[in-house]
Amino acid sequence: MKKNRAFLKWAGGKYPLVDEIRRHLPAGDCLIEPFVGAGSVFLNTDYDAYILADINSDLINLYNIVKLRTDDFVRDARTLFADEFNNSDQFYLLREEFNTSTEPYRRALLFLYLNRHCYNGLCRYNLRGEFNVPFGRYKKPYFPEEELYWFAEKSRNATFVCEHYRDTMAKAVAGAVVSRYPPYAPLSATANFTAYHTNSFSIADQQSLAQLAHQLSVENQVPVLISNHDTELTRDWYQNAALYVVKARRTISRNILGRSKVNELLALYR
Repeated sequence: MKKNRAFLKWAGGKYPLVDEIRRHLPAGDCLIEPFVGAGSVFLNTDYDAYILADINSDLINLYNIVKLRTDDFVRDARTLFADEFNNSDQFYLLREEFNTSTEPYRRALLFLYLNRHCYNGLCRYNLRGEFNVPFGRYKKPYFPEEELYWFAEKSRNATFVCEHYRDTMAKAVAGAVVSRYPPYAPLSATANFTAYHTNSFSIADQQSLAQLAHQLSVENQVPVLISNHDTELTRDWYQNAALYVVKARRTISRNILGRSKVNELLALYR
């Protein structure tokens, strides 16, 4: 089966793990993702319906606009990928515009521009909620036209919502499958991608997520698949699940040497 790429770059994106995740995802009528991120699992599965959530309002705004105004969005976003905008002066001007804009359509255009032109495609905000990733200095950032159209086509059966993961999981009823890929638990004190939005994801959140998954599978008969780093801590959190170890290549790291394969844990509650 062909693998479809997301149109965004994303720290912790699940594209490298899609085959393994598909292998362990149970059948169901609706796939619910409380941490949709770049949407690689959504783009590479075939459920009748999807509920896709994230706490990042810019991300969900972008997805709804790509779904509803695809042709307009592709046309207008393409202009921002001209050479004249691929320099640090223009980047910081557009980043400032993004941080002060309240117009949803313009913010969506600029969010894609920033994602493809900033350093490593990171999505990071300061405590004031301002996007603060620096210029990436790429020779020619890729404009993901084909990926945008595929996303829009798949979105016909999807509902995008900006909300806390607890609210999303409360929507799971019999027939649904929950696929959850929270911000990674750190492998070490310095390897930490949890603060991707102004709300960082704590150890208590990770534990709460595991408890909710167990509860959903037992009380509502809703299977839940979680992925995370394979550590003593995560194995303790997911002790009530069936555990599968897979190899995952980290695509975002501060140096090339850091982009090695690490063990990933898939925890299936059912």
